[in-house]
Order: sequence, then structure tokens, then C-alpha cells
Amino acid sequence: MNAENLFRQPGPAHWNVVEIHSQLEEIHKSWAQILRLTEPQWLILMAIDELDEGRGVSGIAVASKLRIHPAFVTNQTKKLETMDFLAREPSPQDARFVQMSLTQRARAEISKLSIKREALNSTLLDGLDEATLEYLNKRLAAIAKNSRLASQKLSIGVL
Repeated sequence: MNAENLFRQPGPAHWNVVEIHSQLEEIHKSWAQILRLTEPQWLILMAIDELDEGRGVSGIAVASKLRIHPAFVTNQTKKLETMDFLAREPSPQDARFVQMSLTQRARAEISKLSIKREALNSTLLDGLDEATLEYLNKRLAAIAKNSRLASQKLSIGVL
């Protein structure tokens, strides 16, 4: 299939992407329900877990990673803090901003899911070796980058 025709008419590749998105959304909802969280709260925790290098993570960084509004991140992280899933501390560089990190409780709850998550990943990626996954990830990263650009162009009327 010619790359130019990929999204001209919804074809198999388009519908595969839609299907994968839908299934991943259901998986995220399942993990969230186990912890009695909403799907966005689960994704916020996962983003913080991935982004935190020991100094905490800003709400802007989380919003950027998840492509959601920073005010929504603030609202949800305050709820997660009251549930003892997040610690929010003033940034040492600028007290107007907070740095967030997972609490011990959050790490323990996520750790309890690790065996199920590993089993799920094994099922999800069955039949794909390391080289194939690396190749696929590079291509998906390129498509993600290009789709952000295409979306921006479409929203400002360039396309």
C-alpha cells in the first residue's frame, strides 16, 4: 500500500490503528478499575512513573506526554494526592509550580499488578521478537510525530 493512500480512504491500516487504540483504551480502563481510578488518572500515574527521574515531574510535562490540558492534569493530580497515589511538592526552581511523584502506596499498588501486566504484554506482543519490536517502535514514533504535525496543520487550515 502506498503511504500517501494510507488515510485517504479508511483502509485496513487505518482500521488496525483504530482497533489497537480501542483495545489499549479498554486495557487502561481495566487497570484503572482494579485501583479504583479513572482511566485518565491511571494514565497520569503511568506518565509520571515513566517521566520521573527522581526529581518529580511537572504538570506541564505530564500534560504534554498525554496530550491533555494542564488544568485537567492539575485537577486530577490533586485528587490522586488525596487518595495517597501522588506527592505534590513545590518546585525548587519556582514555587508556583509543583513536582509530582508516585507515593509508596502507588508504587506498591502498581507493583501488585506487575505479574498481570507482564502476562498481558506477553500476550499482546506474542510472535514479535526484539528486532521486530524495535523496528515497529521506530516506525510508530515516526507516524506519531507526523500525525501531530498533520493535526496541527489541519487545525490551522494549512491542509
